[in-house]
Amino acid sequence: MAGRVRDESDFRDRPSKKNSRPRTKQRPEHEDAETGLVTGVDRGRYTLLLDEDQPTERTILAMKARELTRNRVVCGDRVDIVGDTSGEDGTLARIVRIQERTSVLRRTADDTDPYERIIVANADQLVIVTALAQPEPRTRMIDRCVVAAYDAGMDVLLCLTKADLADATHLRELYEPIGVKVVVTRRVHDVTGAAAGQAGHGDEPGHNSSDTSEDSWRIEPLDAVRAELEGRTSVLVGHSGVGKSTLVNALVPDAYRATGVVNDVTGRGRHTSTSAVALRLPDADGNPAGWVIDTPGVRSFGLAHVDVENLLKAFDDLDVVAEDCPRGCTHLDGAPDCALDDWLESSPEEEKAARTARVESFRRLLAARTGTV
Repeated sequence: MAGRVRDESDFRDRPSKKNSRPRTKQRPEHEDAETGLVTGVDRGRYTLLLDEDQPTERTILAMKARELTRNRVVCGDRVDIVGDTSGEDGTLARIVRIQERTSVLRRTADDTDPYERIIVANADQLVIVTALAQPEPRTRMIDRCVVAAYDAGMDVLLCLTKADLADATHLRELYEPIGVKVVVTRRVHDVTGAAAGQAGHGDEPGHNSSDTSEDSWRIEPLDAVRAELEGRTSVLVGHSGVGKSTLVNALVPDAYRATGVVNDVTGRGRHTSTSAVALRLPDADGNPAGWVIDTPGVRSFGLAHVDVENLLKAFDDLDVVAEDCPRGCTHLDGAPDCALDDWLESSPEEEKAARTARVESFRRLLAARTGTV
């Protein structure tokens, strides 16, 4: 607007730096903040449970405060919230603090990626769900999950599904010697349809969500799985198509987790769970008995964030032996003067097989971490 005549409305009085009040770096204490459990994350909105197991228990929706922009809030986090925490429709609270985490399960895209992705927080058990067939089990993937769990200080449960299709002995022999609990489930064909509410069709070969027949599958022994989960916060991880969402639907009947089919050509499943969600686990009588966190299916589990020494600490006996290793020892098979080899050679005959299995298992996990396999 060239040539416009300016008047006093164009004047803007800007205070001098001397007279302006400096911006404070202090943040409110939020002493009146309430604490909630993050049970779901969806595009910048967080579902929280407040007053857990109390008469005032309620679910609310919240967003992160500006000061938490660079901090990731994940499923399982305990957070402090201010604002409208009534939980009424249309209300939105604000997350102002993330409480200290007891554990953090992480992964990277690959073994060279420096960016860590936090999967869940505050879980004490990692449940690796693996099918014995359709799709075939991938031991390297299981190894990597075990490494990540040990690095996070979590216990590990290996849940082998579809034992009606293949034997579980080999995988038991691989993982039980390194302290991994193993539970085996099988599908039982129920022509009466009694299990229709327990498990979805879609995860099973030959069935899809549009199947209208009364035929259905139920998972057995479900009580054995529930016994390993009760009283704990467990995060379930596994490939798509292994039966993870079907297992969750059986354990938590009102979960309604979507299930998918296994591709007959590639042997891979379709991703059906798109975000992590925490679900309250009921016991056999329907009472709250723990938490199950279901996660989207994964096809890779990078371990760039894992310190090799942290992995060694998960093997108490080997950690003591390795104190005699030379500086910089990789502890891998063939490493010069590795004390683990001396420990094997000097073992009594009755302990030799057990020690050998123990060292081989550790080195297999170590090789998975270092990418030497």
